[in-house]
Amino acid sequence: MEPIHTGILPMSRVLIIDDDEQVCDILVTAFGRMGHTASCAMTLQTGLEKIISDTIDVVFLDVNLPDGNGLAAIKTIQQMPAAPEIIIITGNEDVDGAELAMRSNAWDYISKSGSYKECNFALDRALAYRRQKRVPESKIPLKREGIVGESRPVLDCLDKVAKAAKHHMPVLVTGETGSGKELFARAIHANSRRSHAAFVVVDCAALPDHLVESTLFGHAKGAFTGADSSRTGLMKMADKGTLFLDEVGELPLSVQKKFLRAIQEKQFRPIGAAHEITSDFRLICATHRNLPDMVKNKSFREDLYFRLFSMHIHLPPLKARKSDVAALVHAHLSRKYDRSKGKGVTVSEDFLEELQTYDWPGNVRELINTLDLVCSDAGTGDTLFAHHLPTHIRAFHIRNKFSALPPAAADPTTYGNSLKFKEYMEKMKLAYLQDLVSATRGDISGCCSRSGLSRSQMYRLIQQYNLKTGI
Repeated sequence: MEPIHTGILPMSRVLIIDDDEQVCDILVTAFGRMGHTASCAMTLQTGLEKIISDTIDVVFLDVNLPDGNGLAAIKTIQQMPAAPEIIIITGNEDVDGAELAMRSNAWDYISKSGSYKECNFALDRALAYRRQKRVPESKIPLKREGIVGESRPVLDCLDKVAKAAKHHMPVLVTGETGSGKELFARAIHANSRRSHAAFVVVDCAALPDHLVESTLFGHAKGAFTGADSSRTGLMKMADKGTLFLDEVGELPLSVQKKFLRAIQEKQFRPIGAAHEITSDFRLICATHRNLPDMVKNKSFREDLYFRLFSMHIHLPPLKARKSDVAALVHAHLSRKYDRSKGKGVTVSEDFLEELQTYDWPGNVRELINTLDLVCSDAGTGDTLFAHHLPTHIRAFHIRNKFSALPPAAADPTTYGNSLKFKEYMEKMKLAYLQDLVSATRGDISGCCSRSGLSRSQMYRLIQQYNLKTGI
């Protein structure tokens, strides 16, 4: 079928990665007639090399290639400097593949059985989008107090912070416990036009059910037993500013309906009050829980979920950005030194190496707590060595080193068989937990604070290892 032309556009570079010579020839000819420079590659490896060596604006990428799967290469391409827009072309109409392509932020997914008009149209739109992205914006330095790191995942989240700060729509910040959700929420507020007003924090997980409504909406004097005076709710305190609901997944169902109306109407009635009041607040919510699963289980209202989901920022766990560990360590130790005005400390290479190896289930919070514990245990020493680290981190590093050894080096007569090694690891974990419980005198909050683990994780470990605590 003769390609359909869509007009004269500024010349761009287009690459077709496909092992079908006929497809390559037709698309190269069609895009050339549109005024673009088009080339092709018959293998994935050749295509990737061309993207690295040339400036490519748009890639038409086949799925089934002789040396790999195009869908699996999307992330690799997107991480390259000046990454091109990606349009998937395939002879198989695979719905799952199309969904994966869209979730990977590919521009479009086109079937080869369709009209070449679709390819031309997709190219026009992709190039228009790319030109729009290149329009220079007036760059204002982003306020990011407390947010440390220059890894790609962190910078991507900061880009979303900058976009969120320009608008007033609700934002949902998700991520594992200890990944810094409140810091990113504060950054949105600090960079917005509401920064002059209050940033009001509501910890939904810490509120007793019977006080949630009173805390959020406020109450009139005499509204219930013990209400000796009127109280302004946190939603009113956030007027002209930002209301941050931390762990919004813990908000009781009984309150969710009333809260949904307050978000929509920006007005609500304090408990026992005769009239409604208004509050112009910007809403940011955070949770480590899976809200879509909670919606399916009827433990979270679907209408409220979609209201909160206007914009989503998902924070990476620390194990996904280990290149930031050294910067986090130095930043925290610098702040600690400035606060104490005492003698500063340095860190050895083996200390940093073991911190960067560990997977940090408690994320940044666990790292910070570990540094505080290590500084305390190191006493007057001015250098932190790997020897100062808790036993479970040292054991993790040892296990990682052993697992990286080639099979011939892992001689059972030298290192012990796998069963004994597992027993050793369990003993190390038990020893750490026993030390932790002993140091905190069985206080669960103290255990969570020092380890960076959540209360549910801590309760599960206590039960698993039959530890005696203050609970």
